[in-house]
Amino acid sequence: MGVQIYDFVSFFFTIMLDIFFREIRPRGTHKVPKKGPIIFVAAPHANQFVDPLVLMRECGRRISFLAAKKSMDRPWIGAMARSMNAIPVERPQDLAKSGSGTIKLLDRYNDPLRITGVDTKFIKELLVGDAIQLPKDVGTSAVTEIISDTELILKKELRDLKALEMLTSADGAKYKCLPHMDQTNVYKTVFERLNAGHCVGIFPEGGSHDRAEMLPLKAGVTIMALGALAANPTLDLKIVCCGLNYFHPHRFRSRAVVEFGEPLTVPPELIEMYKKGGTEKREACGKLLDTIYDALRGVTLNAPDYETLMVIQAARRLYKPTHRKLQISQVVELNRRFVAGYMHFKDNPKVIEAKEKVMHYNTQLRYHGLRDYQVNIRTTRRHAIGLLISRVIQMIFLSFLALPGTLMNLPVAIVARVISNKKAKEALAASTVKIAGRDVLATWKLLVALGLMPILYFSYSVMVFIYCGRFDIYMSTRLLIAWAAWALIPFVTYASIRFGEQGFDILKSIRPLFLSIIPGEESTIDDLRNSRAELKKTVTNLINELAPEIYPDFDSTRILDLSPNDRPSRSASSTNLAQSIFNSAAQPLTEWLGKDGRFAWERAEDSDTDDVFFFLNPAGTIQGRSRAPSWGVYTPSGEGSKSRTRSRTSSFTSGQIQLCEGFKIEALTGLPRDKPFSEVTRRLSFSRKQRLGLDGMTRPDTDENEGQRNGETMDSKSSSS
Repeated sequence: MGVQIYDFVSFFFTIMLDIFFREIRPRGTHKVPKKGPIIFVAAPHANQFVDPLVLMRECGRRISFLAAKKSMDRPWIGAMARSMNAIPVERPQDLAKSGSGTIKLLDRYNDPLRITGVDTKFIKELLVGDAIQLPKDVGTSAVTEIISDTELILKKELRDLKALEMLTSADGAKYKCLPHMDQTNVYKTVFERLNAGHCVGIFPEGGSHDRAEMLPLKAGVTIMALGALAANPTLDLKIVCCGLNYFHPHRFRSRAVVEFGEPLTVPPELIEMYKKGGTEKREACGKLLDTIYDALRGVTLNAPDYETLMVIQAARRLYKPTHRKLQISQVVELNRRFVAGYMHFKDNPKVIEAKEKVMHYNTQLRYHGLRDYQVNIRTTRRHAIGLLISRVIQMIFLSFLALPGTLMNLPVAIVARVISNKKAKEALAASTVKIAGRDVLATWKLLVALGLMPILYFSYSVMVFIYCGRFDIYMSTRLLIAWAAWALIPFVTYASIRFGEQGFDILKSIRPLFLSIIPGEESTIDDLRNSRAELKKTVTNLINELAPEIYPDFDSTRILDLSPNDRPSRSASSTNLAQSIFNSAAQPLTEWLGKDGRFAWERAEDSDTDDVFFFLNPAGTIQGRSRAPSWGVYTPSGEGSKSRTRSRTSSFTSGQIQLCEGFKIEALTGLPRDKPFSEVTRRLSFSRKQRLGLDGMTRPDTDENEGQRNGETMDSKSSSS
């Protein structure tokens, strides 16, 4: 298939995503079939129009997404959606109207389907097949019979306690009238795309939201899959569930992990049930929807609320070995498994007590303005003063470098912030499921930037052209200078972003240094350090005690390791032209900032918790966490795993809770347990001499570091010997 307009638009938005996000890391892309029809089912829908762009970028296939017709009717959004082969869908909630009067449920036990109205106009405002919806979406049910203007019969009983409370109150409940939508043309278009071997994408929650867990899924995806297979039994249709895991979906320069699950094949018996229609058709759709829901839970992080999510992330940081650097995909996987364990043991008294301690620890961190990784940092006052001065100088220098691009783009940033906040308020007012409307912020920031930045940059180039008129130069030269300025401004903008985020990272390390030099504040840090150590021990012991109940092969000496199929994202590689040019140009500055090993142009695993800056002790050795793992480093060519003869499959994949693709895991130490320490030391020294070609004695001050670097290799060698 040749290049299409889809590819040009997708490439353009890929550049925009590279700028907006600090990193996007896909996981499991090898599972996506390269040919044949696919239905991509993605959740949670936390970032409105950005979600489809992220998925299109990473899946390796052209996707036709189902999009709300209301959105496609907007001029710019509609044009972009049509260029991406989107399929418009008219949703009942987009055409909903407030009903007259109020409704009541007079006999909830003997006649729960009969609704009585007060000052209602059911005959005029509703038709059989339409639905009524209670406020805050606490209940929705279709209408099967309209008896009069004040009486009707529902298709299903409203069982939600909040719905019953509204309907049985003295004043009754307000309601909305949702028209019945005939989606025959939508399904016909979907079937045509699938029969042609193309891909269709859908967000089965029905709309974007900013909740911590998935919303109930709509059944439309099952009708698409079963209907296509019923009409064409030879169709080799696959369903691929995709998890969109954002660290902060609405924030500029945040991070994301896109995870693809195993392709699902629809069982033939469900297709036969679907063909029979009636009750069996609904049962087939229900069973397939349950399968899809379970698959989505395996690739997404679903916490019951934001508070629980914060506790889970804190517990994960406490349990993680401090010498180990995790990729963001591993962070998401660990968070998911912590959530699964918490939901299984949430009523356990020990878990409740541990949760309260973690929440108290988080409160202490917020009160002192510190982050978890900064608590265990130890440094002398003299060294802290020198380091503080050095970092302040670096931060000021980076601020000056970031200033030109910041000032040039400040108008766009202000307008984007104002408009996105306004749109978030509008979306929140019109929705029954959103919490703060954060799911629309990133979308509108991108849309505003797309509209204003070209105009702003053109204005700057015109200013340059006019300014050049003050000098005695040819018109062609003036035009060339103006064009060069227009082409250079985007690179200045990108450089300012990179310098700015590095300066901000340095800024976050200033406070703990400042506390380290204030007399009397050492006790504050010491108290926090002792609290963390005690809490870390509590969390570790609790996990080691409870984890075997749901993961029978759990081993407390092992941890997740990077999957060979967990490749870097495009934004983390050198495929981004602007990033490649910037990295080359900034190499001398990078070396200056990274003299002590603290700063590099690499991503950190979590901007809120794990952006680590090393503190050097007076001897000049590094304390704290390493920027890269000291063992088990994954390399695309596979060199990093050649010595892993003892690696095993993840202990998280064979228990009672089957979550998703497992990571390979390795012992936390690479030293063989069956050998004396003296024998290990001898082997390490011999290995180092052999590798470096040295005949003399190795320096004592390097043996320990060499042992850490060669631990995994010697583990492999000792096993083979």
